[in-house]
Amino acid sequence: MLKQNIVIYIFITLLFVSCYGIDRPKKPENLMSKDKMVDVLVELALVSSAKGINKRELENKGIVPDTFVYKKHKIDSTIFANSNNYYAYDIDEYSQIYKDVRDSLESLRTFYKDVEKKEDVIKQKELKETLKDKVNRAKTAK
Repeated sequence: MLKQNIVIYIFITLLFVSCYGIDRPKKPENLMSKDKMVDVLVELALVSSAKGINKRELENKGIVPDTFVYKKHKIDSTIFANSNNYYAYDIDEYSQIYKDVRDSLESLRTFYKDVEKKEDVIKQKELKETLKDKVNRAKTAK
């Protein structure tokens, strides 16, 4: 019983000591701005979802999704990783970045849903006009 208490006490002490003293990472020289970080994370999410749908098509065109996004933003994986690590230290700041990412993705979703609805309306009008033309031609042919 006494040995168990000592082991538990040592374990709890080690747990507290090991979590103590974690310093904020140094600010990288090439730290991405928060806005750019949001943009990169949004595009990585989009490319990741596209990769899940059309992976073979991307591979056939020689597109490596993450590399594509990094090149577009003129960064490399190290700059992204260092910036991500720096921002992740402050959970409130990091949560705000991801809230902005979520909001951006939701805005894009809403925008493309609206575009899809407009395209559906146009297709319906074209279909009705085609049907009217066919009916008129059938009536005049009789």
